[in-house]
Amino acid sequence: MFSKTMWRAVIGAALVAPFALTAAQAQDTVKIGLIVPMTGGQASTGKQIDNAVKLYMQQHGDTVAGRKIEVILKDDATLPDNTKRLAQELIVNDKVKVIAGFGITPAALAAAPLATRAKVPEVVMAAGTSIITERSPYIVRTSFTLAQSSTIIGDWAAKNGIKKVATLTSDYAPGHDALRFFKEHFTAGGGRIVEEVKVPLANPDFAPFLQRMKDAKPDAIYVFVPAGQGGAFMKQYAERGLDKAGIRVIGPGDVMDDDLLNGMGDSAIGAVTAHIYSAAHPSQMNRDFVAAYKKAYNQRPGFMAVGGYDGIHLIYQALKKTGGKADGDSLVAAMKGMKWESPRGPISIDPDTRDIVQNVYIRKVEKKDGELYNVEFVTFKGVKDPGKTKK
Repeated sequence: MFSKTMWRAVIGAALVAPFALTAAQAQDTVKIGLIVPMTGGQASTGKQIDNAVKLYMQQHGDTVAGRKIEVILKDDATLPDNTKRLAQELIVNDKVKVIAGFGITPAALAAAPLATRAKVPEVVMAAGTSIITERSPYIVRTSFTLAQSSTIIGDWAAKNGIKKVATLTSDYAPGHDALRFFKEHFTAGGGRIVEEVKVPLANPDFAPFLQRMKDAKPDAIYVFVPAGQGGAFMKQYAERGLDKAGIRVIGPGDVMDDDLLNGMGDSAIGAVTAHIYSAAHPSQMNRDFVAAYKKAYNQRPGFMAVGGYDGIHLIYQALKKTGGKADGDSLVAAMKGMKWESPRGPISIDPDTRDIVQNVYIRKVEKKDGELYNVEFVTFKGVKDPGKTKK
């Protein structure tokens, strides 16, 4: 027969066991804070990244190296003060092991000191200014830099009959990078800038600036606006008659984002951009990715989706490499030098800069089977960020 003491021990163990199990499960869970704009002018960026992360987890499961993965989605509405507050809450209250996303450069920079102080990796899936990875030893990027594509389109334009260019760029850090690196390369090749306009990041009205550009009679207009604003730009470009005036659109690929391209109309046909991804990229991996994304979300993925897809892949592979260790130093060390095949092509993480190394493609908008696509026709392989060596 059990004594009273033995019964108390059995009952006590039964009461404690569920709490111990819950604590063990919590310890085994790796939480990732995904901070992206789900509302506001860059909402398409956040939705693409969120969609791609969900798709990847559906395809690869939610457990890595014995650790369950939990993604906590937060909408910063493209406001850096929100980003900083949300990152702080995720790190302190939710005990996340990684913060990720960051739709624009000011958001990525706002979180950088927190990543450093807490030793939490910050995986940048969208923002594209060169300086970002220099702001914290815990930042790793899976998107792109504006310098990667802007230098290449500058060289291409100068070598392909474009002599006079008007520039229109958003007035914040990525726009400044896009303008600077394009100008350096285009003018070095003999090209001339005939008009230069910077537009506000928030709610820009392009129409008055476009009239100035039309009056300058350039061969082409070089455009950088962040993902999500290309549709509005192309609408006003057509309304102002720049297409009928024979003024071509060139630039980094943000303006011709795949998820908005079909809504731009035929005025987009012929636009030439340099970028890191197209939904028309001719690889089997990309065809499978596009098909799965379309099936899940009834739209094609753009370059922001690929930044998110590769970002969550990087986190999964780092956890595999560490055997489930999720402290910041172990994860960042595992991420450095990692290489894999992406829907965009081969990519790697530069072990010295923690920035992405990838192909950059020259693409031209063409209509195929009634839809508009960025069709790649020149490939520049293994492009590192030129901004790291030009200060």
